[in-house]
Amino acid sequence: MRRGAVFALISIALVVALVTTGIAVLVDWLPEQASEEREGIDAVLWLTVGICIFVFAVVASIAIYAGLKFRVRPDDESDGAPIHGHTGIEIVWTVVPTILVTIILVASVVVLGRNDNAGSNPLTVEVLGQQFAWQFTYPDNEGVRATNLYLPVGRSTRLVLRARDVIHSFFVPEFGQKQDLLPGIVTTLVITPTKEGEYRLMCTELCGQGHGLMRTRAIV
Repeated sequence: MRRGAVFALISIALVVALVTTGIAVLVDWLPEQASEEREGIDAVLWLTVGICIFVFAVVASIAIYAGLKFRVRPDDESDGAPIHGHTGIEIVWTVVPTILVTIILVASVVVLGRNDNAGSNPLTVEVLGQQFAWQFTYPDNEGVRATNLYLPVGRSTRLVLRARDVIHSFFVPEFGQKQDLLPGIVTTLVITPTKEGEYRLMCTELCGQGHGLMRTRAIV
């Protein structure tokens, strides 16, 4: 490949990367970060975004360059020359994505393993999801029950989640974690709040006609 073509491809890729990076960084895409677990999740998210920007810049630069360099005249209706696949290129576009996906996998496994660690003295809260309401029980506090989730700031809380009827899904955007509640199966989730406040707690699994009303508050 000639130097001019390489320079053109790199220039286009840099422009595309700068534009997409600006969109990713300057637009406020994410809700407020309010838990320790969310920090690791956001790190994996931005790692993935960076990889996606890199891949998109490479693909877009080739597509733009090819479209400008090899476009045919409007009156040219002839067939293109027959070509054969390039083994080297096929190896590259197989190996590189495999490496990138493996990087995301390893980072995700590390973060999920760390987020599952509740420490030595977690608060336990039993969460019951049912059509179309939440119930929170505190066995460490004489079995007190509430319809809002109350969490202490700076202390890990281990949520023990159960569903009474159908599948529900526990989600507080600011905490970053989502976990399904399954009938007959106990699932768990660890949350360590870092900021005091009130946050939306919602069901994100379509659970019936009242699904959109299955909301309450997480109060830290």
